[in-house]
Amino acid sequence: MTQVSAPTPPPAPSPVHWKLVVDAADPHAQADFWAAALRYEVEDNSACVERLLELGALPVAATVEFHGRPAFRDLIAVRHPDDPYDRERGTGLGRRLLFQRVPEAKGVKNRLHLDLHPGDGLRDGEVERLVGLGASVLRQVKEPAGEWVVMADPEGNEFCVQ
Repeated sequence: MTQVSAPTPPPAPSPVHWKLVVDAADPHAQADFWAAALRYEVEDNSACVERLLELGALPVAATVEFHGRPAFRDLIAVRHPDDPYDRERGTGLGRRLLFQRVPEAKGVKNRLHLDLHPGDGLRDGEVERLVGLGASVLRQVKEPAGEWVVMADPEGNEFCVQ
């Protein structure tokens, strides 16, 4: 008697890799602010930039010097320090924020924002630290659902501190 086995189900699809892209007038200043705010690391793409320059695939005008090394002029990212990254390109493979230069200023309220959760009893100290980094307090919210502080980064992008 031949035994027929059940078909193997297809593997579950892997989660989609993503990054949050933020428009900015000065992407490098925004990267410095958010790296400090989140305690992330600014990505170092200098080896990739140098390689592209050597190959003639990137014009010098598309680069800037940032923290003493070559960087892309119009974009830079920050990444979680514990996440993996591509050492050859310097690009994070996990939690990232990418800041890209755009010509227009921010005009209206964000449709997407970050909520920062420093931990129980740490909100006021975190708000003070963020103000010291260049953020501003827009308002304090007290509702039955909770309390938080609405803030703006140096370019006016809103975020909340729980």
